[in-house]
Amino acid sequence: MGHESAYGLWTLVIVDSVVFIAFAFSFAKPQSRRHWRSFGAFSGFIVALFAEMYGFPLTIYLLSGWLSTPQTDLFSHDAGHRWHTLLGWKGDPHFDPLHIASFVAIEAGFWILSAAWPVLHAAQRDGRLACSGP
Repeated sequence: MGHESAYGLWTLVIVDSVVFIAFAFSFAKPQSRRHWRSFGAFSGFIVALFAEMYGFPLTIYLLSGWLSTPQTDLFSHDAGHRWHTLLGWKGDPHFDPLHIASFVAIEAGFWILSAAWPVLHAAQRDGRLACSGP
């Protein structure tokens, strides 16, 4: 892969965080102290998510001293693939066995969700599934 910077995009962190938080606020509209606390936790999660995704990931920061020894470009996209870098594999990290296994696991999860959906929907419709909510 190229050596373009994949991290340090702090403007994108701010813009994406504002968009997602504003979108959530547009339909959540917290009223009570409890709702504001929950909304604050959600907002913190969103900021942390985008800071990890586009800013500078915590795992790269914590391991930067150790990972910089073999001349690893910490701001490259490949550095974000932890196991590929740590195991010293060469080539495109998107085609290593662990990356392919993760795609298989994600697809299996989607398949399980799609198989369970009709059963859960029928149980809720028939009143066999308790639904707690406002």
